[in-house]
Amino acid sequence: MSEYVITTDNNSDLPEEYLKDHGVGCMYLSYSMDGKNYTHGNFLPEHEFYEAMRNGSMPTTAQVNPENAKALLEPYLKEGKDILHIAFSSALSGTYNSSRIAAEELMEDYPDRKIIVVDSLGASLGQGLLVYLAQEKKEQGEDMETVAKWAEENRLHMVHLFTVNDLNHLYRGGRISRTTAVVGSMLNIKPVLHVDNDGKLTAIGKVRGRKKSLQELVKLMDEKIGSYHDTCHTIFISHGDCEEDANYVAEKVKEKYQINTIIMNQVGATIGAHSGPGTMALFFVGDER
Repeated sequence: MSEYVITTDNNSDLPEEYLKDHGVGCMYLSYSMDGKNYTHGNFLPEHEFYEAMRNGSMPTTAQVNPENAKALLEPYLKEGKDILHIAFSSALSGTYNSSRIAAEELMEDYPDRKIIVVDSLGASLGQGLLVYLAQEKKEQGEDMETVAKWAEENRLHMVHLFTVNDLNHLYRGGRISRTTAVVGSMLNIKPVLHVDNDGKLTAIGKVRGRKKSLQELVKLMDEKIGSYHDTCHTIFISHGDCEEDANYVAEKVKEKYQINTIIMNQVGATIGAHSGPGTMALFFVGDER
């Protein structure tokens, strides 16, 4: 069996310590804010990033291009390793396509090596959960083709549930109309969203008030987990600089399920630029999205 590495991108929102400890490679999308470009190495700390947004800054993001992707992948090929790359949803970014193009070009230069690119159809720690479970299988000795096949077959079991605190960021990102944002903000309406089977962020409900929106995430978990109820021991939670709310959701989930592992992390800038401070997201393996 050829040696291989699993790689992803920073939209997976996996903690840097996890990536380093498990040897998972990562390519990084950049963002711009207030006339300055931020790339890996000079990203703002998440709290500063979200404080800037609270104070009116409007960041913009840039996808990975094929040359960026090749820069991440090629060193592994030079080491004689094959690559399984699990990418951000193709419905939300061109990063998957850039990675696919890079893989095709690199395999022409390294005909003895193999790169498989999987579209996670996921985002944030939903994409991260797929990477995490794939890496577990790798560490258990599964070969690359087996793990890639598993990822393709199971990606739609990675359930993504989101809510946001400020509708105006969704309006800026084209997810809702201006009227919906204005009226919803006046009435304290909080949308509940998920990533659907096409990898798109879509609304699936709305409630009045922040606390109810957090409780709705847990309620929807009960509905979507299905046959995984007794085997769901791992959940992931990401948040837009609202750790207290994240801890509240974690405790509510632990009241109902035998959870052994919780990975909690901030929503990174490339997704947070569109969802805003106060974003709360819950991820788990379930029957359906």
